[in-house]
Amino acid sequence: MINDEQDDPISLSLNAIQVLEYRYLLRDKNGEFLETPAGMFRRVARHIASIENDKEKYEQDFYEMMTHLEFLPNSPVLFNAGTPVGQMSACFVLPVRDDMESISDAWKNMALIHKSGGGTGFSFSDLRPKGSVIKTSGGEASGAVSFMSVFDKITDVIKQGGRRRGANMGLLRYDHPEIEEFVQCKRDKKSFRNFNISVAVDNFFMEHLDVDSIVILMHPEQQYHPIIGNQYLFDLITKCAWETGDPGIIFMERINEQTKLRYGEIVSTNPCGEVPMLEHESCVLGSINLSKFVEDGEIDWTRMGEVIDLAVRFLDNVIDLNHYPLPEIEEMTKATRKLGLGVMGWAEMLIKLRIQYDSPEAIEMARQVMQFINDRAVIASVQLAEERGVFPLFEYFEDQNERRRNATVTTIAPTGSIGIIAGVTGGIEPIFSKNLTRRLGDGTLLTERHSLLETYPEELFRTSHEIAPEWHVRMQAAFQEHTENAVSKTVNLKSDATVEDVKTIYRLAYELGCKGITIFRDGCLSDQVLYNGDSCKLGGCD
Repeated sequence: MINDEQDDPISLSLNAIQVLEYRYLLRDKNGEFLETPAGMFRRVARHIASIENDKEKYEQDFYEMMTHLEFLPNSPVLFNAGTPVGQMSACFVLPVRDDMESISDAWKNMALIHKSGGGTGFSFSDLRPKGSVIKTSGGEASGAVSFMSVFDKITDVIKQGGRRRGANMGLLRYDHPEIEEFVQCKRDKKSFRNFNISVAVDNFFMEHLDVDSIVILMHPEQQYHPIIGNQYLFDLITKCAWETGDPGIIFMERINEQTKLRYGEIVSTNPCGEVPMLEHESCVLGSINLSKFVEDGEIDWTRMGEVIDLAVRFLDNVIDLNHYPLPEIEEMTKATRKLGLGVMGWAEMLIKLRIQYDSPEAIEMARQVMQFINDRAVIASVQLAEERGVFPLFEYFEDQNERRRNATVTTIAPTGSIGIIAGVTGGIEPIFSKNLTRRLGDGTLLTERHSLLETYPEELFRTSHEIAPEWHVRMQAAFQEHTENAVSKTVNLKSDATVEDVKTIYRLAYELGCKGITIFRDGCLSDQVLYNGDSCKLGGCD
């Protein structure tokens, strides 16, 4: 087993160790471990610091903030840093044009990305609808949803780096002729298991839901333009979301309006929706563990600021050290140098501050914390630009006085696996249950009782299903105010929630300035990831 002698074992939960052994720690060809958890962090820190002038200093700084669980990068960094694979981006957006060469290129490139541990996002809006005449052959097009099913099947047989199954985001514009089929494509609860799907909507659609207006379904290759009612379409979207958890909604016009980089058009996001990207862009993510910055009921802003500075530097280094799967992706990623610094352990921070999640005080604290993180990260990016130069497409940046190294700096990711490693709730979610059962990708069930229950009053432990849906949305919106990319959050609903509840959530998300929204109703699928530990009987989580 490879491990530096000076690296002491780090304090990890049994579940964290199990996840690290299952997915992260390097093994030899016989399956024997080549490193300990401390050795993994040393490998990562050494590699990411390798381009620094003062390598030893930054290696130790990076190592300490990871082993203290103050900051963790996205999984591909932990998987691949310092290895021959070397691919460290979490997520990618690939183009899908309306021709077979582009479609087949997207299949191949998706497979390469999934194999290296990344996730992919696609917009299928450019594909002509089913039944359209193909001028070159005289045949009929099979349609956007049919082609999407091939992406799904390819994903099904590729395991990311041998560690986890691939994930995709599929987007379709609300006025695409196949929108009804797309919205219902997961309704049988068997199809498209490797896709999250979302409908891309504009401001007009959301602002006319109370008017009996029409949606003209259009595509350049279509000879006629059918219409559907916008209220009918919204009803269908929310009914299917209530049944299956999909589709979500992406407010794509708002995303493009609010981006500070006036270059190209953002058409899709990564699989969980937190990083809207240009075609061929990739993004590297990392998250600050907020629970580590509360001491005796007070936030340690000084140490948090130090970690933000280091995290921005760490993630910027990843962009230069990364082994990109395609030259086009390398070119685009290095042109914008987007970072996605986010948070996890928000629920635990609130508990330690003795603030109830569903309260005005928590919403205001969210704004305060995220504004501090974003502002400090921007300053760190500006300082890096003084040292290393601005990102190449800076001339298209809206604020020319803010000479930055990175086009974006902040994102809120769901942090599923790294949240387990850090021993905290993912992203900005409330705790799901005081006694939780979690299903891993291989079907393994992990049970856990929240570690703070013995220390803090039980009334502070407001769980996802105890919190009214509007507070979920208000929390997402508060973080979005000071997040440059987007916020991934799921409004977890009780099993008896109604379709009207889903409609209210989707409307409120638009009204409060979110960039997208998704829900999940407890029990709507038979193989969900999280279960209340008190109600999940042995063998009953299948």
